[in-house]
Amino acid sequence: MRISLRLIISLIVGVTVVALLFAHSDLKTEKLALRTETENRAALIADSLAASVELLIQSRSYRSLQILVDQFGHRERLAGVVVYNAWDRVIAATPGLASLREHCPGIVGQAVSQKHGVGQFFRFGQAPMYVFAVPLETEGKPTGALAVFHNLSFIDAQSALLWRTTFIQVLVQMLFIALATLLIIRWSLLRPMAKMAQWIRELRAGKPVEPSMLAAATLFRPLTQEVSNLAKSLKSARAAAEEEARLRAAGQSIWTPERLRIHVHTTLQERPLFVVSNREPYMHVHGGKGIEVMIPASGLVTALEPILRACDGTWVAHGAGDADAERVDSRGCLRVPPQEPQYTLRRVWLSKEEEEGYYYGFANEGLWPLCHIAHARPTFRASDWEYYQQANRRFADAVLEEMAGAEEPFVLVQDYHFALLPQLLKYRRPDARVAIFWHIPWPNPQAFGICPWQRNLLDGLLGADLVGFHIQAHCNYFLETIDSALEACVDWEHFTVNRHGHRTRVRPFPISVAISEPTSEPRSKSTSVYLERAALFKNLGVEATFMGLGVDRVDYTKGILERFRGIERFLEKYPSYQGQFTFVQIGAPSRTHIRRYNDLLAEVESEADRINWRFRKGNWRPIVFLKRHHTHHEIDDYYRAADLCLVTSLHDGMNLVAKEFVAARDDGEGALVLSRFTGASGELRDAIIVNPYDMEQLSEGIRFALEMGPDERIARMRRMREVVREGNIYRWAADLIKELAEIRLEPSLAVQGWQAGRWGAAEPSLRQG
Repeated sequence: MRISLRLIISLIVGVTVVALLFAHSDLKTEKLALRTETENRAALIADSLAASVELLIQSRSYRSLQILVDQFGHRERLAGVVVYNAWDRVIAATPGLASLREHCPGIVGQAVSQKHGVGQFFRFGQAPMYVFAVPLETEGKPTGALAVFHNLSFIDAQSALLWRTTFIQVLVQMLFIALATLLIIRWSLLRPMAKMAQWIRELRAGKPVEPSMLAAATLFRPLTQEVSNLAKSLKSARAAAEEEARLRAAGQSIWTPERLRIHVHTTLQERPLFVVSNREPYMHVHGGKGIEVMIPASGLVTALEPILRACDGTWVAHGAGDADAERVDSRGCLRVPPQEPQYTLRRVWLSKEEEEGYYYGFANEGLWPLCHIAHARPTFRASDWEYYQQANRRFADAVLEEMAGAEEPFVLVQDYHFALLPQLLKYRRPDARVAIFWHIPWPNPQAFGICPWQRNLLDGLLGADLVGFHIQAHCNYFLETIDSALEACVDWEHFTVNRHGHRTRVRPFPISVAISEPTSEPRSKSTSVYLERAALFKNLGVEATFMGLGVDRVDYTKGILERFRGIERFLEKYPSYQGQFTFVQIGAPSRTHIRRYNDLLAEVESEADRINWRFRKGNWRPIVFLKRHHTHHEIDDYYRAADLCLVTSLHDGMNLVAKEFVAARDDGEGALVLSRFTGASGELRDAIIVNPYDMEQLSEGIRFALEMGPDERIARMRRMREVVREGNIYRWAADLIKELAEIRLEPSLAVQGWQAGRWGAAEPSLRQG
């Protein structure tokens, strides 16, 4: 209440002062206007009367002269007229004005001597007056003067009226301001504050209340955002605690974000952590409403953010957003996440030429097809190799700059873009624990031997203390490649490599996704799933009963063309499904800078059109190709509504789409048709495993998924969900950190191996081993 009173008084005082200042200014302007009007009017009257008065004086008709001046005695604002002779004596005057002569003795003489009209303001008793005198002449000789008198009391009356009006206006304004201020305080301050207090009380009580009623309070929007973030943190912490308690009660050891956070905090023991990846977790772009924050779709962010949040780490990544440079400091750093900063993002800048050569060239036209057995020929150009080395050096410089002063840092390098980075870091910081996780397959030694710089790449990777792959088979291929290409000691019993005195562990870490428990009873298949599917079909303009789903980047390793041909064979063999089964392919365009990918996109569209042309009936078509990027939320709707998910990769390190589909099916429904050439096929054994090159087997897999009995379908999905749940993304991150922390560093051997002459003067990544 005190705040309200102070606010009201302050507003009233301010408005009153402003109103009075404006009233005073208006009054001055009004007075000046009225005086000017009176002066002009007096001059007009005097000039119009002068000729008549001169004739009457010349003819000595003083009686007629008196009658004339008497006519001006009862006019508005005009006091009257006085006529003087040459000796300054009154010869005719409006009754009551003869005595004014003593009050303006000089005005007549001035008019006569100056031979033109003269005006003067004066007071007659309490009355303000104005007199205007003009000289009178007969045959060029002065004969006297004519004076016109105006009573200016009306100006004072007008001023008083203006002040009274202003006072009334100020009074009304004060009442209105007081009422409006009370209403504003009540509706814009007190009410939102009361709601916020009530919301916080309910939040403390554990009630799941959303802060939506606070969002409209523009004044409190910044506070609302902060309180909402706090609420989310509290909600997440409570959910994590409840989940931990439930798991402990059930005797289970499922990894959660909170458990990972505690594990990382305990394992690192205050030692700093650095993550290096090509893709950044947060991207700034120019949008319609200014600079917007985008979160690129990536399971890597899900896995690594809890680690970085736990230890206030640093993520080093390529700044690819068109507004990224506008949101960083002089070192290229900013704190993220935007709403709740808990770790540092260091952005590395690359020129268009560097990005073209390093990323699109060597990484994606060279290493990507080299490591995937998908019958695409790798392209190796010396210029791309130079850019690849240059980019790795640039990232190494950024990481080393961030690590300056840190003791025994941990570094997690991600993927095939940075094969040279581990050795570049170890060469300068032997005390750092460096791990690299290779997210794509590792080919057999003969295939990898195609690369002209295989020894450089292998030496770069062996700079790490830990090299991780998805599955054991890739670890085996890697060791076989080392054994055939380099002079190194490969320990097959412990899966380690000793190269120039430095020991590198090689381990499988099957990556996964986050999976949440159902928040309610399983949905009824006869209602919710059918309704969701019908709504999606309606939005697509398709009439169908069964939905198949594919979610991929448009990449030649994903087997999309083989998938479409398998669907075509399925419809040929089982025509009863024509008009009933529609396959929705969500295909995000990828790496369109590369001609092979543009050609593939055209092939996929052409194949879908061909099959649709062959089978289309009315509002039904067999394939719907959605060629754009979709959000996680949009894809999740399709995951939950599909009868089956088709994953037909020709070669894939893991394939997270398969696990995402399983994680989304908390209703226990749905079937997964999975390529045998994915890493996920070794874990999800209850999927329908197929050879994507075998059209007959693929078509039979689709039929079996659609006609499988409900009990078997639910049992298979339950077992697959348990596999994903136990080996979720948080366990992947925990195992990686644990393995790296267990490594005992031998910096003296590393220094001897790299710096005591074996590499010469140059950095290790620039010379053959």
